Amino acid sequence: MNGAGGRTSAAQAVSVARHSLGWLVAANLVGVWLATVLLWPAVGDRIAPFTYGRWMPLHLDWQLYGWTALPVVGVLLARFLDDRGLAAARAALAAWSLALALGGVSWLTGHESGKLFLEWTGLARPLLPAAMLILWGVLAWATLRSWPALAPRERWLRGGLLAVLLPVPQALFWAMGREVYPAVNPDSGGATGAALLGSTLGIVTIFLLLPALLGVRAAHPRLRPRVVGALLGASWLLFAVISHGHVSHHAASAIAALGSLLLWIPLLARFWLDHAWSDAARPWVRAALVWWALLVASGWVSFLPGVSEALKFTHGLVGHAHLAMAGLVTSVNAVLLTTLAGRPAPRGVFAAWQLGCALHVAALLALGAVEREHAAELFRSEAWTQALLGLRLAAGAVMLLASVRWWADFRRA
Repeated sequence: MNGAGGRTSAAQAVSVARHSLGWLVAANLVGVWLATVLLWPAVGDRIAPFTYGRWMPLHLDWQLYGWTALPVVGVLLARFLDDRGLAAARAALAAWSLALALGGVSWLTGHESGKLFLEWTGLARPLLPAAMLILWGVLAWATLRSWPALAPRERWLRGGLLAVLLPVPQALFWAMGREVYPAVNPDSGGATGAALLGSTLGIVTIFLLLPALLGVRAAHPRLRPRVVGALLGASWLLFAVISHGHVSHHAASAIAALGSLLLWIPLLARFWLDHAWSDAARPWVRAALVWWALLVASGWVSFLPGVSEALKFTHGLVGHAHLAMAGLVTSVNAVLLTTLAGRPAPRGVFAAWQLGCALHVAALLALGAVEREHAAELFRSEAWTQALLGLRLAAGAVMLLASVRWWADFRRA
């Protein structure tokens, strides 16, 4: 990838991939352990007091703040730094990984707030915000060093990014506090149509900016940027005018507003496929678009009255979350890493990951579809529930092996 500040170091891209994939392996390893405990609960008793509840934050937070976040950090480093910034980039990555490792120790020893994805508490609370501030300092240092040589447009871009990123560590630290809102908030409206529409439009906006951030040019654009921008603006306008707050999923307006996201299935596909992705990234782009289509369509269906009530607090919602994270996010992050490093995943990794993810999601959705009416059979570990949980475990093991193979490939680089 060629950033405006100069040629991105291959060594820097390798460092980003090692840290990113290292946390994917670690989080997947914990995930396989959790799937094992769900299948055979007595196994977990052998390592008490390191119970299921203590391991869960490691799986969730290492996936979110490790695997999900670090490839994006790599894009920022590639945008701001050139070869001369390799040491600073490695320092920022090391600080981030150290925060995740120490956070894992904190959660395993029983120190966590109980707030999903905000479990950082006590001495662990400032760790990730501090790592974010270190990253911001590296980006600011690189900008100041190269400022005289930057074009006016690049100056505005970098200055805007730095301004947007600076409040993030403080906001995260504030949100971690117990005094902000309780782990279970009785006053929350839950996943309303407006909330889901806004968060998904944020993802759409990021996805539309992705080719430009990666320096991937439009080859034969069939969608003009102005048209895409106008459609995105219209979607955000719809979000602004619809009812927010405690709006029932029985409201036709909420259903229709959320259904407008279905238009972005073909629009995003056409926009991404118009770009000249590398041979290494192209399979992951196509997979991401498939997962995106499934996520948006199934998300709208699961919001509908009757369907939503049936899926609440079941494995079906867990399957939907894995469709988003293991399917869509992992495929997008693979696009980032293959583009940054300029090298494909090792042979077999793509197929193994996609197959494992598909089986994993299918097993969870199948279990969730009948779980409400057969909850007792699930808790009695009947043969059919054990078979689905066993399929989940096997699929997770396939994804773990795929991630280990990919990480090992970069370890040898």
